[in-house]
Amino acid sequence: MSNRARLIPILAVILIAAFTYFNSEKFTNPETGKTARVALSEDQEAKLGLQSYQQVIAQAQGQLQNSGPEYDRVVRIARRLAQSTGDAGKKFQWAVSVLRSNQVNAFCLPGGKIVVYTGILPVAENDAQLATVMGHEMAHATSRHGSQRLLQTKLTNTVITGAQVSMAGMDYQQQQAVMGAIGAGAQYGVLLPFSRDHEVEADYIGLMYMARAGYDPHEAIKFWQHMSKASGAGQKPPEFASTHPSDQTRIQRLTDAMPKALEEYNKSTFRGQP
Repeated sequence: MSNRARLIPILAVILIAAFTYFNSEKFTNPETGKTARVALSEDQEAKLGLQSYQQVIAQAQGQLQNSGPEYDRVVRIARRLAQSTGDAGKKFQWAVSVLRSNQVNAFCLPGGKIVVYTGILPVAENDAQLATVMGHEMAHATSRHGSQRLLQTKLTNTVITGAQVSMAGMDYQQQQAVMGAIGAGAQYGVLLPFSRDHEVEADYIGLMYMARAGYDPHEAIKFWQHMSKASGAGQKPPEFASTHPSDQTRIQRLTDAMPKALEEYNKSTFRGQP
């Protein structure tokens, strides 16, 4: 295959990727004003979120906790946070489930379906620290990060497929070298920074949610400091190779956002409530 002929599939997939991108839905985050493209409509996201939620619950037979102090604590915090999401969460059908598990984890699916594992409850030393985690996860859902990542991955895969076709006729070692370079470039240059940007955005928005819900935003910094010590920063991959920002970066950005968070906290009608 001539060099000119090899360019044809690359140009074709670039056009396809451009068409896909510019015909995708545009979403403006009401918290930040930032605009992004998403792969799915809000209704599609909500349906997929509900399906995933139902699967998680179905697979957690015997783990579901529907009463008791831990359950009441999680539900109380979730309700206050949900009321603090404003326009971003007004269409959500919020629901929360607590699963008995040693997993130190919580997540929120598109459409507002929240799952909290009891393993994270002792790690969050108080309600404000648990609100830090839950607010962060809820911010991923209200910011439609999953749909943004889906589009980004789809576009990246399209370009990589075109590159593979264009390499027909190259020897195996040349193909491996080129695909290795493209794969590394996509991973470290596009997908990982894309995910880190989402983590930073979720940190900021989650901080605003917890502050509006009447939880002291200073506790967010204390929580991440605690997590940093518990996990051991030296055991983590370098920031450029991680989907999450480093603990130091995260804490610094939360510190920078603290004046705005305190404004929200001081206006909160939830302050002083148990």
